[in-house]
Amino acid sequence: MGEFDLIRRFFQRPVRRAALGVGDDCALLAPAPGMQLAVSSDMLVEGRHFFADVDPRLLGHKCLAVNLSDLAACGARPLAFTLALSLPRADAAWTGVPASRKQAAARAERAGRAER
Repeated sequence: MGEFDLIRRFFQRPVRRAALGVGDDCALLAPAPGMQLAVSSDMLVEGRHFFADVDPRLLGHKCLAVNLSDLAACGARPLAFTLALSLPRADAAWTGVPASRKQAAARAERAGRAER
């Protein structure tokens, strides 16, 4: 079963407080009348989206870039970000976290939004 089949089968439902629900590049929420908030959260998974020996700076850049791309596809302006990575082990042996975070923050600055 592919990603979109999985979404249609298990996650698609009528939306009440959203202009655009699950299954698109972003969820488009309506937190208040006349206001819309686009939210994107693509997770990168080791072995599928990046190799274990990836340069952490490149990983940080890619992790933010895929979400900025989704926001741009919906015509949204970035406001803040979170990062989602799936690693087989999260321990002190993988020292790439600070470099990934720093590079993602630098990429956010270039996109016109500071790290929040």
